[in-house]
Amino acid sequence: MLRRASKPGSALRQFACDRRGATAVEFALISIPLMLLMFGILELCLILLVTATLDTATDFAARNIRTGVFQKSGAVTEADFAGLVCRNMSWLQPACTGDGPIDPEHPNTNRLYVEAQTFATFASAAAPQPRDTQDFESNTLCWSVGNPGDIVLVKTYFRWPIFTPLMQPIFENYSGGRLLMSTRLFRNEPFDAALRPVGDDC
Repeated sequence: MLRRASKPGSALRQFACDRRGATAVEFALISIPLMLLMFGILELCLILLVTATLDTATDFAARNIRTGVFQKSGAVTEADFAGLVCRNMSWLQPACTGDGPIDPEHPNTNRLYVEAQTFATFASAAAPQPRDTQDFESNTLCWSVGNPGDIVLVKTYFRWPIFTPLMQPIFENYSGGRLLMSTRLFRNEPFDAALRPVGDDC
């Protein structure tokens, strides 16, 4: 009787001392936070890479406005400037034009929006408040590239999807992804002496 009664206790002690499979159990416990960390790092790296690409493309395109090349080209609409930015976005060009498979849920969607506003002084250029990404409306964007001597504020906006569902509450700043922005502020060069500055516009 005593022997049989001791068997359950002995089995429990053996189970508690058994270390086989401990690594698998420990990995199962840390795998979820580890994967969240890895996906979070990947999402952040993609956001930084896309932001750097947008900055470079905006800088190249805005240089054409500053030097008057864009104004003298005859194609001076928002769509023309957006196309110029997209052509400078290298690996993101298909996504920029809406032809790429970046976001299967929203194919052929315009992802790039551009805005340009002129000012008489740099102090007045610093006054406008940044747009609320939650209430972003592309049809309210200003477009005025100005004349020689004008101070121009160029902004580009790019919609980038967040691929990992669990990371969306962290990185999203609008419904469906993250709205990235690049800004350039400069004074137009005197590319045409016959034209007068526009001043504050939009």
